[in-house]
Amino acid sequence: MSNSKALLFHHFEQYIRLSDALKNELSKRLTGKVFRKGELVHDAERVCRHSHFICSGMLRTYFIKDGREISEYFSSEQEWVNSPRSFMQRRPDMYFIDAIEDTETFSLHVDDLVFLFDHFPEMERYSRLSMGTLFGHLIERITSLRFTSAREKYQHFCETYQGIYHRIPLGMIASYLGITQETLSRIRAEK
Repeated sequence: MSNSKALLFHHFEQYIRLSDALKNELSKRLTGKVFRKGELVHDAERVCRHSHFICSGMLRTYFIKDGREISEYFSSEQEWVNSPRSFMQRRPDMYFIDAIEDTETFSLHVDDLVFLFDHFPEMERYSRLSMGTLFGHLIERITSLRFTSAREKYQHFCETYQGIYHRIPLGMIASYLGITQETLSRIRAEK
């Protein structure tokens, strides 16, 4: 996992300068974890206490409505994933996270993140800058869901998940888009 740690440090350095002291603290507090395809990473009935940086593989965040899994978003290499409201408010919420592929991660406990924020002000800067990217993506998603046709939703999905959409099962894509798998198949056939 040493190559993966270099990947993680490179990710941070896109936003902040990492001092040796911060690298050492991160190294002490990060735990390597591997999730197998289909494995539940986070159960909505539990408090989310870990954020996972994906070194390889893919995770899906979803909720269950009327007995159906509804995909909310997909996370892959060089992205963090957790159940945000549960992680920050320390209470259960509606989101599950599972592994779409075998996935190698570094896990950071919420208490360790708080320690890093308290002792390394640059971590707050990292959080603010990286969250800006996420909020931009969420605004685009909301706009796409509210104001576009099924075909346009799929095009937006393919642009947003350009490097990974081909790795995601069609049923999960359809639930993400809020359309049936049959409609998705028709749209894909028209391309």
